Amino acid sequence: MSTEYKKIAFHTMGCKLNFSETSMISKDFVNRGFEKVTYKEYADFYVLNTCSVTDNADKEARKLIRQAKRSNPNAKIAVIGCYAQLNPEEISNIKGVDLVVGSENKFNLLNELDRLDLNGGSKVVRSNIKETSSFIPSYSIGDRTRSYLKIQDGCDYVCSFCTIPLARGKSRSDSIKKTIDLANQAINEGAKELVLTGVNIGDFGKQTNESFFDLIKELDNLDVHRLRISSIEPNLLTKEIIEFCSVSKKFVPHFHIPLQSGSDKILTLMQRRYKRSRYFECVSIIKDLIPDATIGADVIVGFPGESDNDFVESHHFIDELKISYLHVFTYSERANTRAINLENKVDKKIRSKRSLILRNFSKKILEAHQNKFIKSSRPVLFEYLKNDKIIGYTDNYIKVAVEADHSIINTVQNVKLVSSDMGYIKGELVR
Repeated sequence: MSTEYKKIAFHTMGCKLNFSETSMISKDFVNRGFEKVTYKEYADFYVLNTCSVTDNADKEARKLIRQAKRSNPNAKIAVIGCYAQLNPEEISNIKGVDLVVGSENKFNLLNELDRLDLNGGSKVVRSNIKETSSFIPSYSIGDRTRSYLKIQDGCDYVCSFCTIPLARGKSRSDSIKKTIDLANQAINEGAKELVLTGVNIGDFGKQTNESFFDLIKELDNLDVHRLRISSIEPNLLTKEIIEFCSVSKKFVPHFHIPLQSGSDKILTLMQRRYKRSRYFECVSIIKDLIPDATIGADVIVGFPGESDNDFVESHHFIDELKISYLHVFTYSERANTRAINLENKVDKKIRSKRSLILRNFSKKILEAHQNKFIKSSRPVLFEYLKNDKIIGYTDNYIKVAVEADHSIINTVQNVKLVSSDMGYIKGELVR
């Protein structure tokens, strides 16, 4: 690739795992002498790291490709990640795309660009993900004080709605020793909080006869302010993990546990590895041992076979759980999944209606959860400036805004939580 391409922009879609990988890939370009700019700015080269969990993700990717071309019609565009792995030919036919790189090959993007014939049309680089056995570690740094630490990749589960095993391959991870070394690298670069990230992090250690529990015990000894578990399957969130986190020096009181449905019938159709009872047990243990914990859940609405009664049952179960917030996903058909062949499809208007109901419910329960902590004081890690306010998060992941100078960014401060205001809590520094 010609050295004339000096400005490069990255945009990351989807999960925190993607963010850690984008950060790693961008380092290669910065080390080569590229100037990294935002995706909205003029650049000579744009890299889009894609997600393909839903149909909306695919549509958003195409929109972002067009956006890059508007910023610089002569720019070269590379599309990488899950969407690129699953639908490379579709992407290569989008006007303006020069290079399509799949999941395994994206870590070699710089070399692929070096070999790219800029006059030869769109090029696709993609390997057979089923044969992938290597684990490539990464962590994000620079954008926020939190670093997303990739500890695992791929998934051995066969959930009927999910394309991730097709996009990322089998579950794999590094040894505990190498993971600790990676964590220390992120800490040495300024990270105050490490968020353990992967596709199915509870599966850590299969290849090395180690376990996720073994890992978190070692991580707890690191010289870092905070450790956070990003998301963990309810069948893999054991009592011993919760008990350890309840007395941990570093792990914060925040759990994100995918639910997907509160109906056992739908969980079976989804081919999930647990029932409602298991999920309820996890939440109950957390509430008993860590009363201040924030607990979030993923929920899919409109899955094939979900009747009105199934949805009501799911809604009532979520209400009974008394968790803190939801991430609501409207089911969308994905090629090569088992769910696409299931009967009793739910009308898209009904899917949208159910999604709106749960999104509104999520706002309600999040506000109620946050308000429980008003007039209390909690440690807040401040991350960035927005609208003349410094924004950060409590240990239990409540968004807080204070009026203060920039010097508190990337520091942990004790903050009194004063009042609720449009999705965050106003706070005052405790001096």
